[in-house]
Amino acid sequence: MSQTRSNERIQVGVATLSTAMCGMGETVVLLPSWARSAQDFADLMSVLAASGFRAIAVNPRGIGGSTGPLTGITLHDFAADVAGLLETLQAVPAHIVGHGGGNRIARCIATDRPDLVKTVILLAAGGRIAPPREASAALERTLTAPLADAAWLAAIRTSGFFAPSSDPLVWRQGWWPAVAAAHLAASHATPHGDWWAAGNAPLLVIQGLDDGLAPPANGRALREEFGDRVRLIELSNAGHALLPEQPEAIAQAVLAFLREYQS
Repeated sequence: MSQTRSNERIQVGVATLSTAMCGMGETVVLLPSWARSAQDFADLMSVLAASGFRAIAVNPRGIGGSTGPLTGITLHDFAADVAGLLETLQAVPAHIVGHGGGNRIARCIATDRPDLVKTVILLAAGGRIAPPREASAALERTLTAPLADAAWLAAIRTSGFFAPSSDPLVWRQGWWPAVAAAHLAASHATPHGDWWAAGNAPLLVIQGLDDGLAPPANGRALREEFGDRVRLIELSNAGHALLPEQPEAIAQAVLAFLREYQS
């Protein structure tokens, strides 16, 4: 299958979404973590395209060339953006992958527009069991003021974004602090019950056992609440970042799950 990558900006209502696309086949939409861009999915996109899927990585409003109002909005607005994109591209039903903060948008799409969603895959799924205040405060420090490498490294390690065995400097760049507060406000403005269940879609949940920001207990809570609808995979030597820490394990798990539901 073709792995030629194209970058497109697509108008969807009041938003314009910057996307990267490659491959042919059933659509897999990739939504990045809070204050991160779709570029984080570059390697996974290549794997998906080589395996017979169409990968579409989407930058939310304010990130990577995507535009749209960032005040007075909720996760439902981000979800509607992606839903509109899928309808514009006639790429439904789609598999939705959300990493970190992106998994809340993924679950909101599946709740608001179940007709568009085939499966949902959550990487670093949080939302019910809160992280220690020290962890979240440390991550906020990395986004609120310029930090020298040593100070940034200390803060990102305290946050649990990376496992102790990982090198956080692989993600020293690629942050979007200017829109982080707006995205967080949209999440806080959305009731937990609006997105937690991800509708009725089959769920794959991949958690890092060293994740300080989305504690592994969140994945276990999903499994306990929704039973066999949830497949839970816990990875050692992985924190909240997951993608640069355990790329092969994640790709294998994602592909195995997708193939079970592939038409």
